Amino acid sequence: MSKSTKNKIAILGSGNIGMSLARGLVKSNYCEAGQITLTRRNVQRIAELTAQGYHITDQNLKAVGEASVVILAVLPQQLDQLLGQIKEVVRPDHLIISVVSGVSCLDIREKLGNDVSVVRAMPNTAIAIGQSMTCFASDNASPQQLEIVTDMFETVGAVMKINEELMTSATALCACGVAFFLRAIRAASQGGVEIGFHADEALKMAVQTAKGAADLLLQMQSHPEHEIDKVTSPKGCTIAGLNEMEHNGFSSSLIKGIKLSAVKAGGLYVKE
Repeated sequence: MSKSTKNKIAILGSGNIGMSLARGLVKSNYCEAGQITLTRRNVQRIAELTAQGYHITDQNLKAVGEASVVILAVLPQQLDQLLGQIKEVVRPDHLIISVVSGVSCLDIREKLGNDVSVVRAMPNTAIAIGQSMTCFASDNASPQQLEIVTDMFETVGAVMKINEELMTSATALCACGVAFFLRAIRAASQGGVEIGFHADEALKMAVQTAKGAADLLLQMQSHPEHEIDKVTSPKGCTIAGLNEMEHNGFSSSLIKGIKLSAVKAGGLYVKE
């Protein structure tokens, strides 16, 4: 690794995830904007980032050649073309981080070469506000490289290292899961309208209640059922509502949705 490439990061495919990660890295002082190159086919869509100090280009080969860490953030159907394009400039000292759904570390090494270190990561859309739950895995990265990945993604939320065979499950629970919890909040707000609140009032109440419930678990390090027990009393209104939801399949439908999403996530990438 030359001095000119050390500590430089190339993010290939600068959509929501790529740009959010870039902003998180800079905001947390992990690196400076000038150390990050963002690529996109239509650079006009991210042109405003130039004024913030980022390097913007549509030249993936140049971006990879000048970086030590390369983040693959394109759609699954675009990946093989991208890997074929950058293969000639990928070096053994590169750290490749993929946030592409359904693509294994082995899939990427088969395209780039077995001497390349690959880490697979899965953040979610809360990365945009620094509140992502990011899971990552690798079958050949060094402890030092895994520490780099941990430090990078901790700038945009919480991080957990898992076994790679669980990555599609993590996609369903954490990435798809954002939508599941948002739908639950939406349903709660609609219930609020049914019982007399205006829509904006009901939504604000539901959102803050959901945030408070999540923070209770995070800050108190407690189990959901323990906190539920605190708010349910014999013959009370809370237990009546919970039981009505369960009789109508609340928990089972959520579990079934997560399981189906995991199956679908595993089939998003089709090798060429």
